[in-house]
Amino acid sequence: MSNVIELSDDDFESEVINSDLPVLVDFWASWCGPCRSIGPVIEELADNYAGRVKVAKVNVDSNRESALKYEVRSIPNIVLFKNGEIQQRKIGAVAKKEIEELIEKVL
Repeated sequence: MSNVIELSDDDFESEVINSDLPVLVDFWASWCGPCRSIGPVIEELADNYAGRVKVAKVNVDSNRESALKYEVRSIPNIVLFKNGEIQQRKIGAVAKKEIEELIEKVL
């Protein structure tokens, strides 16, 4: 079972900005090959960090407001939030180790 939350523009603020936990957000699209390639990595990280970090996905095609607000111009775009603020960002299909390093910096 995956611990990844699917977010929309409507629940982004309540799930990410108002979260007590750090939140790793994967901005993606179904037509994006690199997005699909890192999908399993995102799910694995969600399971590994369950209870310590919230992991979410936002489809940029159906949630343009969030994508625009957080200046997502390229995907995949992985953004780490803590206390409602952007802490780190990685663009492209980055290695699992790079994402883990982002997470460890805020824990």
